[in-house]
Amino acid sequence: MAAKRDYYEVLGVDRSAGDADLKKAYRKLALQFHPDRNPGDREAEEKFKEAAEAYEVLRDTNKRQIYDQYGHQGLEGSGFSGFGGFEDIFSSFGDIFEDFFGFGGGRRTRSRRQRGADLRYDMTLSFMEAAFGTETNIEVEKAEACKACRGSGSEAGTAPEVCAQCRGTGQVTRSQGFFTVRSACYACRGSGQTITHPCPDCRGIGQVQLRKKVAVKIPAGVDTGSRLRLTGEGEAGAQGGIPGDLYVFIHVEPHEFFERHEYDVVCQLPISFIQAALGDKLKVPTLNGKKTIEIKKGTQPGDFMRLRGEGIPSLRNGNRGDQIVQFSIRTPTHLNKKQETLLKEFAKLENGKLSSKIKNILKGESLGAV
Repeated sequence: MAAKRDYYEVLGVDRSAGDADLKKAYRKLALQFHPDRNPGDREAEEKFKEAAEAYEVLRDTNKRQIYDQYGHQGLEGSGFSGFGGFEDIFSSFGDIFEDFFGFGGGRRTRSRRQRGADLRYDMTLSFMEAAFGTETNIEVEKAEACKACRGSGSEAGTAPEVCAQCRGTGQVTRSQGFFTVRSACYACRGSGQTITHPCPDCRGIGQVQLRKKVAVKIPAGVDTGSRLRLTGEGEAGAQGGIPGDLYVFIHVEPHEFFERHEYDVVCQLPISFIQAALGDKLKVPTLNGKKTIEIKKGTQPGDFMRLRGEGIPSLRNGNRGDQIVQFSIRTPTHLNKKQETLLKEFAKLENGKLSSKIKNILKGESLGAV
């Protein structure tokens, strides 16, 4: 499979291009490679789809930010999969194509089909589910095409009739001085058809509300704010139009031990001042289970250890970040007599060293290491 071209290169714009420049560039390419102007030309069709995908990404602030930072792989990790086909493109950018051909002036715009609305679902994941990914089923309420009438809105055995007001065009015209104004037909609401025998199941709407289970695959490395796009899992389209999409917004619960910093995880490991002074070997929790680490002699508050490859997988390339273990040195609060005696003896030994250092300071000499 050929590698995708850079979206900015596809549209022929700078990386700093604004909305107006993007739309202008896309309009030019869409007009040049439109299927109606290039019948049977597979290369033109591919360029038409490529331009639409590039425009869809760069005009969307969130998608553009992901693309600028992580490229095509980042978009795939966020759930973006491009357009399903021509109808998806025409539904999304219908206003642009109406500018080209006028209402009903092109083969695609004559259709009364309308793309269904997009839906949003907020999903809460545990820290570990977000780190390693998961598969789950969610239940969403949405409009689906009525099975009794197959989305037509008409009772079985009947069919919609041509609107007598607009004669099937979906438009009415009226004159205002030197101008002729077109608007959607008020009788059929622009559909060009009227339903004389409504379907009893959907009452002529052509759609029914239902709850549906949808399988969702969460990629490893998502974080709060990540968004997944499930193509075609939104509301059903009107008049047989393509369905909208379902966007899953991710919210990640905090962890009791780990804290995420981009693709690294940070943890606080409490140790005694004896372990800090003499060194020790300890088992520390990681995302993959416990791992033995060696604490160096003379460890100071704020010192840390980096465990390579023990962090979060990157959405971009799958490479894992690191785990950073920060040492927190605990001071004992309840000492027995023997412990106090030993510490006082230790303090006497240390007091001579500290006193000599202080005397050096008073003489104007550098403190150096205590």
